[in-house]
Amino acid sequence: MNTEKRNGLTSGNLGYPRIGENREWKKQLEAYWGGKLEQEELLASMKEIRLNHLRKQREAGLDWIPVADFTLYDTMLDTAAMFGLVPDRFDYTGGPVPLETYFAMARGNRSAAACEMTKWFTTNYHYIVPEFGERTPSLVDNRILALYKEAKEELGIEGRPVLIGPYTFLKLSKGYDRTRFQEVMQSLLPAYAQLLQELEQEGVQWLQMDEPALVMSVTDEEMQAVRDSYHYLHSAAPRLKLLLQTYFDSAERYSELVALPVQAIGLDLVSGRTRHLDALEQYGFPEDKLLAAGVVDGRNIWRTDLDDRLQLLESIARKVPYERMIIQPSCSLMHVPISLAAETALPPELRNALAFADEKLEEIALLAKAICLGAEQEEVKTRLQASREALRALKASPLRAARAGQPAEAILAAKTRTPFAERRKEQQKAFNLPLLPTTTIGSFPQTAEVRRGRRLWRKGEWTKEQYDRFIREQIREWIAIQEEIGLDVLVHGEFERTDMVEFFGEKLAGFAFTVNGWVQSYGSRCVKPPIIWGNVDFEAPMTVEETVYAQSLTSKPVKGMLTGPVTVLNWSFVRDDIPRKEVAEQLALALRREVESLEQAGIRMIQVDEPALREGLPLKEEDREEYLEWAVGAFRLATSGVKDSTQIHTHMCYCEFSDLIDAIRQLDADVISIETSRSHGELLEAFETDTYDKGIGLGVYDIHSPRVPSVDEMTGLIEKALRVLPASLFWINPDCGLKTRAKEETVQSLKHMVQAARQAREAL
Repeated sequence: MNTEKRNGLTSGNLGYPRIGENREWKKQLEAYWGGKLEQEELLASMKEIRLNHLRKQREAGLDWIPVADFTLYDTMLDTAAMFGLVPDRFDYTGGPVPLETYFAMARGNRSAAACEMTKWFTTNYHYIVPEFGERTPSLVDNRILALYKEAKEELGIEGRPVLIGPYTFLKLSKGYDRTRFQEVMQSLLPAYAQLLQELEQEGVQWLQMDEPALVMSVTDEEMQAVRDSYHYLHSAAPRLKLLLQTYFDSAERYSELVALPVQAIGLDLVSGRTRHLDALEQYGFPEDKLLAAGVVDGRNIWRTDLDDRLQLLESIARKVPYERMIIQPSCSLMHVPISLAAETALPPELRNALAFADEKLEEIALLAKAICLGAEQEEVKTRLQASREALRALKASPLRAARAGQPAEAILAAKTRTPFAERRKEQQKAFNLPLLPTTTIGSFPQTAEVRRGRRLWRKGEWTKEQYDRFIREQIREWIAIQEEIGLDVLVHGEFERTDMVEFFGEKLAGFAFTVNGWVQSYGSRCVKPPIIWGNVDFEAPMTVEETVYAQSLTSKPVKGMLTGPVTVLNWSFVRDDIPRKEVAEQLALALRREVESLEQAGIRMIQVDEPALREGLPLKEEDREEYLEWAVGAFRLATSGVKDSTQIHTHMCYCEFSDLIDAIRQLDADVISIETSRSHGELLEAFETDTYDKGIGLGVYDIHSPRVPSVDEMTGLIEKALRVLPASLFWINPDCGLKTRAKEETVQSLKHMVQAARQAREAL
């Protein structure tokens, strides 16, 4: 680590995107899973990707380079595997967890269901939820040490290993009695202590302990557990320096947090800026610790306002001198794309105002250089001026001009739907569905043939007419398949859509798209979020043609399929010059016109998916009411203009239902489907105390796992659900869209689902 700075100030990173500039990581994993790559080949290719990422960070001039932030699937899964926390349903007898078992925990296998997967705080990244069960945690494989040694021996890098801290790891795990939190924490600490001791013995200088759960509400009991844990770990490895890193918001219990026996505290000064500045003013900062100041946004893709950050750092330096300060991103850079190098087709005023991971590393290094050498040093001065001009040009774009027109609130007030009970009667007459109707969430397999057709069209080798004909062939085939399977409500399959957000962004004003702006969503699944950089407007119907064609092929209802305004917002990189609420309203008004277009074309079931509603829920309880008010308002603005006989559906992903039940009611959708199969039991417990009086479908099988569930397995889930939900309102569906699944697997799973539904009807 280079510490020869003029005033002691250093710069660092918290984590780097693992997927590779051209998604090499994803491709190697999928080749291995597909039997095209041996384990030794996989591990060798992953090592090269990992070392290349370390080289890039060293070349950026960083003083602190993270190691062990890289993973073969997920870092929470890595931590569980390191401590031997393998659920009993997997074939594991101790020792280092075999790669086959590791991936089975993430993806399932023929004999065992995968571990639960859920969102990482307020991001679109999904982590694997560790399960404690009856196993006692023990260190079975110190991968943290191995990756530290690799960086040092292969590249000469004295890296800073990254480890999920014990509080966050336990807080996000399952399989234990929450009333025994402190006791379970005590069982976990010896494994952590051994890991730290082995690092200390190897001569590791610093360890980054990620504790993002400390920005959420922390009870007195939990804070005591945190204090006890860090005192225990400090005693176990007193020479190992710890950076306790928080992110995604301001740290709770700041004064107690900074008193812990660690040598540095990392604070998010982007998301938690105001509260952290207030805490620094009120409580100061300990003189025996470093402050890791997260001043470059690790979650969004806009250039940093460097003048603003230099002023911020100068104000902080009045409390914490520069020699005790580390400049870094607000969180890991895994949430942004890697490099702008391929994005030559973007409008110049937009491209120049962007910063992906590599550009953010340059910004961090530039901030450090500006402080150490002075803003008037020639190179620093030139680069700061270029940054100012780029931001100024973006601000001047006519696409960002202030809008005039009728406020969204006025439109919503002018049209609210009649009560659900009255609408339901109209819909029952219109559709005449059986008890426990079956449907899917929307998408069907995007086969190699589908991807090839889209590629030929985009490259100009197919005409628009050829491509449209191809899409109609796919729709026709899958309408016939759904009829044969016996589903009650059909979908057109979304074969024309690369991504549920990108598709709509391409047809709305105000969006831009990258060539290579990929980020990881879960496992090897990567997404390419659109950029909302201007005002959003409806231009022409987006889904009517395909949906109407599908409806013409069947007498059964076909759902129109839209992505909701809050999900488009949360799954895009969003302009930061106006409030997110305002962008959500622009999206809602545009989607409202699409809903109206579908209804006018004769489509009477319209699904407006909001899988990211929960994802956007602020981590601070005091901030949630405001968010839910405008998020629910945006959904209702998009959907409230239809007739009573038109049925509005929505879909949500892994969701703490009890946290959101009031907001979900206020959405006023006629039917909601919730992605629940990996955590079905926990969700059903919520219905024992909170009733839900509208149509609801709980996913009866997990589409993220490459296995065909049995009829009995799904029947069991249906029976459990019907103990707490009325059969008259219950729908049966998969957990989520089927885009990533194989055709044969999809057909067989849906046949089992329909058979399970029929058995449940007979039992009723």
